[in-house]
Amino acid sequence: MIVLHPVLEIHACDGFTLWPVAESAPYGFLPLSGALDPAEVGTAVMRIADCNNIDPEEDGRPPRPADPLEGFLHGLLTMDDLFASGGLRITDTATGTTLLPGCCNGLNERRDWLEVVDGNGWASFGHDPSPLAERDGEVVRLTVDAEHDNSPVIELPVTDLRRLLAGAERDLIDFLHLAAAWASLHLRDYATPVTAALGRALDLPAPEVPPNP
Repeated sequence: MIVLHPVLEIHACDGFTLWPVAESAPYGFLPLSGALDPAEVGTAVMRIADCNNIDPEEDGRPPRPADPLEGFLHGLLTMDDLFASGGLRITDTATGTTLLPGCCNGLNERRDWLEVVDGNGWASFGHDPSPLAERDGEVVRLTVDAEHDNSPVIELPVTDLRRLLAGAERDLIDFLHLAAAWASLHLRDYATPVTAALGRALDLPAPEVPPNP
């Protein structure tokens, strides 16, 4: 069985106190969906904000505020081009083989998978490892790390991959709705702009933020 999840690259969040977050390993991937608990949503929001936690330079953005919360959210709320480190994780449960997004790949780049199923039939997704997807007729061959000749591979029909990609989009939409509800509770003064920024980072339309309870 082949399973596919949109995943966010996460790091250890020791010492983070601006809102509740889940315990996490020093490095790993968090699957995004509507099934996350509040602490996991907090971890995801923290990580996406941290991906964009870049000091203003000569880009016309205002200076970083001194307030810790405003300062941490500053990049997320003021940068035009936002990034969410991660991508799509694909696992063949029969063999245990897993394809992970490589370094510098973002969830907003997942549209490149459409090139594999409906476009030129080829796409890569970061480096270290260097995952590669190639279409050969009605079969897609996924190479876990194209830098190694003996890399494990996963093969699946194009129709199956197209269905799995549609499921990943639904997972991300469900996560974004969950994050909007989370923000209305934990980031009340910033819920609407944070939700809009998360939508931009994930290349999705932002949902309406529910009213504060």
